[in-house]
Amino acid sequence: MGKRRTALEGVEVSAGDPLRGRRVLVTGHTGFKGSWLCLWLQSIGAEVAGYALDPPTSPNMFEAVGVASGMTDHRGDIRDTVSVQRFVERFNPEIVFHLAAQAIVREGYRDPVQTYATNVVGTAALLNACRRVEGVRAIVVVSSDKCYEHRNWTWAYREIDRLGGFDPYSSSKACTELVTDAFRRSYFAEKFVGLATARAGNVIGGGDWARDRLLPDLARAAINGEHVLIRNPAAVRPWQHVLEPIAGYLELTRRLFADAGKYAESWNFGPSPDSFQTVESVVKQVASCWDGKLAWTVDDASHPHEAARLLLDSSKAANALGWRARLGFDETVQLTADWYAAARAGQTGLRKLTQTQILSYAERVRRC
Repeated sequence: MGKRRTALEGVEVSAGDPLRGRRVLVTGHTGFKGSWLCLWLQSIGAEVAGYALDPPTSPNMFEAVGVASGMTDHRGDIRDTVSVQRFVERFNPEIVFHLAAQAIVREGYRDPVQTYATNVVGTAALLNACRRVEGVRAIVVVSSDKCYEHRNWTWAYREIDRLGGFDPYSSSKACTELVTDAFRRSYFAEKFVGLATARAGNVIGGGDWARDRLLPDLARAAINGEHVLIRNPAAVRPWQHVLEPIAGYLELTRRLFADAGKYAESWNFGPSPDSFQTVESVVKQVASCWDGKLAWTVDDASHPHEAARLLLDSSKAANALGWRARLGFDETVQLTADWYAAARAGQTGLRKLTQTQILSYAERVRRC
């Protein structure tokens, strides 16, 4: 199978991927997950454009690995309907990944109005822009496992389970799902455009520096020699490396591109069973990867409500898409810890390290 060079320096990729050469728009490309997705798309050979605000933190993944060097980087607010419309019309994408969002539960408590404005109105603005251009063939709206109505179940949530949300962030993601479904039925189905939502668990990986997220908080503490307070140590979460759901988004997009009607639904992309771990287990595993250089204690203060147990059933994606989680809990944490360890050591090769992790994982997907 043919190979070609891409925007990823020195990287050779297969020429047979149906996403190669396609015009792909990624909203939220300056964020953590958006940066990883854009680098993977660059490695495939897609023509990538991004629409987002400036990177939300300093430091940040987008700048640390030079994501902008292989794509069109446009800054704008997803809530600005006029700006969104103009950019979508100008780029005329064939494929759209919508990741622009307010993605932090505690920030949703602090500013619920802007959380709803970004996650709900922003999604509507993008989809409205996409329905007005002729080139779009497939759209994946990235949602969250927190879109489900939380019932303190011991079993995993399926795509057919009820949407809900205890807190503003979770509720906004349920609203995102409803908005997407309305646009799917009202506009895109008749145009044979594949519009799907993708729900992932607690995604971790190198380059996330957001506040009030476990791994970034741990990394900052280790780098700065600080003591970190851990909330809700007994809470169980579906931890997964960022490359796992991204592989799902890409495979879903390939299917939507080939058969819009068959795959234009909601999809769970959760981790392997051994990755359903408590917060305390993750902290201990990270500490062991960093040779005990992480000091932490449990935070006994009162905090806003967060679900104690939240699991995803990904059997639909396994059966219909052939997707499955390939990384166990230990490997997920190790890959993440390796990236932050390189950042902590002040290494300049973070782009190369990130490329290597992407290509190694992509090769694993191809093999099995």
